[in-house]
Amino acid sequence: MFLNNNIYYQDILNKALFLDRDGTILKEVEGSAPETLGYLTRVEDVKLIEGSAEAIALARKLGYKIIIITNQSAIARGWLTKSELDRINRRMYDLLKDADPNALIDALYFSPFHKDGTLKEYSIEHSSRKPDIGMILDAKKDLDIDLSSSFMIGDACSDVECGINAGLYNILVETGYGKMAYKKCLDEKLKIDFIASDLLDAVKHIEKMSQN
Repeated sequence: MFLNNNIYYQDILNKALFLDRDGTILKEVEGSAPETLGYLTRVEDVKLIEGSAEAIALARKLGYKIIIITNQSAIARGWLTKSELDRINRRMYDLLKDADPNALIDALYFSPFHKDGTLKEYSIEHSSRKPDIGMILDAKKDLDIDLSSSFMIGDACSDVECGINAGLYNILVETGYGKMAYKKCLDEKLKIDFIASDLLDAVKHIEKMSQN
């Protein structure tokens, strides 16, 4: 807060949904070879999970910034280039907008790192990679995000743990690897605040919370 000409101004922070990409917005893929199982590396494999566009449009109507945070270790492994990743993301944006003109993404952050990669520059431990919170901290700074009123939604334990580390309300979706992740999260005693059938169910839950 600062004072100017005897008028008080309060900085207004934004609330956000931090969304995982694959398995949450986009369908998981089998991959073109066994070693790429679960890695989206081709633009032609980009397909929305049903209800994703409607969910994002609803969340924006509720006043949330939509921020995607995604681990992309396929870059470190040499299976995907940054330019190919950009084309995949642009295809996702187009599909979302075609499905609902209000299904817009405010920002996308990706972590290309993995300690077991084959490309030296990316084959390191890095704070941007979930479950670390580097991408969330970058978004907090770039978009003036209030983490205390924000949510993490994803289909993996790394998403849940990332949300816990950042102090977010955690929603695990059952799409993608969500059902398998649920058992793993229980085994690792990770706190899940809500389990949703998909992204739309998650956002409808958030809408109900805002009405209470």
